[in-house]
Amino acid sequence: MNWVLTGMVKKLHRPLVTHLNGELFGEPNCGVDMTFDFPTIVAHAAITRPLGAGAIIGSGTISNIDRSSGSSCLAEKRMLEIIETGKPVTPFMSFGDRVRIEMFDQQGHSIFGAIDQQVKQYIPTSQTDMSVESFEQND
Repeated sequence: MNWVLTGMVKKLHRPLVTHLNGELFGEPNCGVDMTFDFPTIVAHAAITRPLGAGAIIGSGTISNIDRSSGSSCLAEKRMLEIIETGKPVTPFMSFGDRVRIEMFDQQGHSIFGAIDQQVKQYIPTSQTDMSVESFEQND
């Protein structure tokens, strides 16, 4: 994929497509209601902590004031349900649930690859899997 930039790209104006258990959860546009642009976010991060090559900086929840395109964050959707109806309707994810997040270009090609995760229960195989030493050695 070739990218030609004619100026500084401050916001990415593409939908972030989120599926929960194979059903469309939302596809809000990233750049429409973004409070801070990427140069501002990176500058803030750089003055508040050391950043090395390959550092990943997140922009936060993708959300639009116009709710017709859905959400990209389960906690946000539940909060909006509480505001609207007084209680959440959408359950939190459970073991076996799968979330897939992806962004596509105008031709339908994935821009950065899919984030595809399934919630699995951790089952220790022995007592040492649960020990403090086991966690310290894997840091």
